[in-house]
Amino acid sequence: MNLLLAEDEPLMLQILEAYFRKEGFRLFLAQDGEAALDIYYNHTIDLAILDWMMPKHSGIEVCQEIKQTGRTKVLLLTAKGDPEDELLALKSGADDYVRKPFDPRILILRAQKLLQLTSKLMIGDLTVDLEGQKVYRGGTDVLATHKEFQLMKYLALNRGQIVTRKMLLDQVWGFDYFGEERTVDTHIRRLREKIGEQHIRTHRGMGYCLEAADE
Repeated sequence: MNLLLAEDEPLMLQILEAYFRKEGFRLFLAQDGEAALDIYYNHTIDLAILDWMMPKHSGIEVCQEIKQTGRTKVLLLTAKGDPEDELLALKSGADDYVRKPFDPRILILRAQKLLQLTSKLMIGDLTVDLEGQKVYRGGTDVLATHKEFQLMKYLALNRGQIVTRKMLLDQVWGFDYFGEERTVDTHIRRLREKIGEQHIRTHRGMGYCLEAADE
């Protein structure tokens, strides 16, 4: 899932980035409304989380433009607490509205609800149990290791999109990992043996893409 995070406070942006990356989202970051719109028009965005008070274009203005041109979900963040402000946010087309300060874990749950991400992701005959951290094929636990599950989770959240080895290394092994990128290939091969070769397609020179068997 592609997530646009637009927040003009660097520390807040860094905190939210860490939380959402841990959940497997592919992130695009902006610190003002102009940058947010540039990202929106150049990438496929599933959900935009926008701070209301941003330089150049406010979150309200960005939300209105996004809603006029597409179906991307929008969640607004604001320190404003007046009911009239909440009404204005929803009238601008926002799908949800969260007041600051907030617990990042609550924001993640609100985001998952907007994107209709349940605790289980279904891809063909595969089930990825996000809560139980298990992968099932045809209802049978494939006994995925922790790394295999994390790979599967990231691929499932970004189903239909090509993800590079670097993205998988950053997400599964961590940004401080300095080993070989081929480590990913080894784990992907083992994962394929468990879930079926047909589900993960290799795009040479680019990366991997998770697809349902009937797609």
